[in-house]
Amino acid sequence: MPTFHNPLADAAEASDALRGLAHASRVFDNPADTYSVLGDLLSGVRSLRQVLDQLGSAHLVHRGRAHDDDGDQAIGASEALAAADDLHHAGTLLDSVEERVNAAMTHSGRIAWHAPAQELDREAVSTEAPRRWLSVVFLQGSEADEVLDLINRDGPDAAITHLRNWDYGEETTDAALENGYVYEEPPTGQLDRVATDGDYTLTYNPFMGHVNLLRAHPAATPDPTIDGTDVVTSREATSGVGPLDPSTPQTEVTPASARTQHGSVGAEPDWFAEPTRSSESTGRGLSL
Repeated sequence: MPTFHNPLADAAEASDALRGLAHASRVFDNPADTYSVLGDLLSGVRSLRQVLDQLGSAHLVHRGRAHDDDGDQAIGASEALAAADDLHHAGTLLDSVEERVNAAMTHSGRIAWHAPAQELDREAVSTEAPRRWLSVVFLQGSEADEVLDLINRDGPDAAITHLRNWDYGEETTDAALENGYVYEEPPTGQLDRVATDGDYTLTYNPFMGHVNLLRAHPAATPDPTIDGTDVVTSREATSGVGPLDPSTPQTEVTPASARTQHGSVGAEPDWFAEPTRSSESTGRGLSL
C-alpha cells in the first residue's frame, strides 16, 4: 500500500507494480479489459509527470548542498542544474504521451468487443438445437504424446484433422450411444485446453498427457437407446476414476485409458493397432 509520505518506499512499490503489469498484460483474455487498464495508465502518466517536476524542483532547491565526489560544490551545483533541466524536459515529453494515451482510451471506449466466432457459433447452436457430445477417441501416455507434439508443431486444428480419422460416422455414434460415452458438455479438467473446429471439439492437457476428440450429436429428440444414466457429466467418469452411475459397481466401469473399442469392454484390445474399419466391429481404434 502507498505511504503517501515516504518517496523511497512508494517509488519501490510503483516499480514493482509496473513490472507486474508488464508481465500480466502480455495476454488479454477479454479485450474489453484494456479500457480499464488504459484509464489506470493515464492516471499513472499524469502522476509520473508530477513526480518528474517535483524531482527537478528538489534538485534546484537543494543545489547549494550538491558537491562532486572530490567535494567541489560548483561542479555539484552544475550537475544539479543539469539534472533538473533533463527532468523538466522529460516531463514535457510526457505531455505528448498523456495526450496519445488519452486519445487511445477514447477510441478504445467506442469499441464493442464481440465474442470469438467459435463461441458465437457454439452459442447459436445451443439456442437452436441442444447437442450432446460423443467421444470419438481418447488417448493418453505415449499415444497422446505424438498428438501433443503435433499440436505444438502445427496447432490444434491439425490435431483435429488427424484424429478425425478415428471417426467412422454412424459406427462411432452407435458405439458411443451403446456404451455411454455421451456427454452434456465436453468434459474438461482445470488445466485442459479446448479447441473447436465445426462439430468437433478437442480437449487436451500437455501436463497430464491426454487428448480427447469429441463430436457434436443433436439431442433435440431423446434417443431411445440411452437414458439419463448414459449421459456422463463428471470428470471422474471420463477418466475412469468412478462409475458412470452411483448404482454401478466400480469394477464394471472400463477406464478411459482402456478404450480401444467402444463395443467391446471385456475383450483384450490391441493397444498399438492402427485404426481400422471392420464389418464385424462398430468400435474405433485408439492408437496412432
